[in-house]
Amino acid sequence: MDLGGATVVVTGASHGIGRATAFALAEEGATVVAVGRDEPSLEDVTNQVGGSYVVADVAEPGHATAVVAHALGEHGRIDAVIANAGIGHTGPFASMPLSRIHELLDINLRAPMLLARAAVPSLVEQGSGALVFVTSIAGVVPVPHEAAYCSSKTALEAFADSLRAELRGSGVAVSTVRPGVVRTAFHESRELPYDRRWPRPLAAERIAAAVVDVVHSGAEHRTEPRWLDVAAWLRTSSPWLYRSLSRRFG
Repeated sequence: MDLGGATVVVTGASHGIGRATAFALAEEGATVVAVGRDEPSLEDVTNQVGGSYVVADVAEPGHATAVVAHALGEHGRIDAVIANAGIGHTGPFASMPLSRIHELLDINLRAPMLLARAAVPSLVEQGSGALVFVTSIAGVVPVPHEAAYCSSKTALEAFADSLRAELRGSGVAVSTVRPGVVRTAFHESRELPYDRRWPRPLAAERIAAAVVDVVHSGAEHRTEPRWLDVAAWLRTSSPWLYRSLSRRFG
């Protein structure tokens, strides 16, 4: 997909990966529709990259139709959606607040599903487009003390696979980008800060570059850093070895 002149919706664009992705897309010539809750940050992004912004809480079911309506009304078309907004949680599942479980599923799973549902008719009608879901390596390699978070990302991976099969032949590509640890406020705001020396956190710009790459290529999946694919492969091909190495190295 050529991003020159394309209109691309990016959720979670106020900060972190979403913000970096907005800049990366603009450098490719795309018109960005930045979506988030922090209006001053969204305004700052738009002032620098152009396009427009929508102040919206993706936890609210009505955000999806509002965002797509804005993109179509303001820019006349929609060519790609980057469903990036997400939250995390670390801690024993049994003591996890019920409200936090709902919040994780609403933001990490329901929101991207609803946004895809709102955007797909326009994408299919024009016969081209891209849907990119930012999931996590935790969606294919579960992490202890993050059961609800991992489940939300695993479910999003399954949704993307199913939707891809449904849209085959329509001209609409469906991709997932699976970041490892990224140096953003996402980890800083968790209940348990990330304090391991390895794997080292990546810059948000590296994930943004991966997002742009899969929009160009239409690749089904992209893990960043790519060597983490080894862990995912090992988990399915040699579960006993994976469990042994996981217990030893984490």
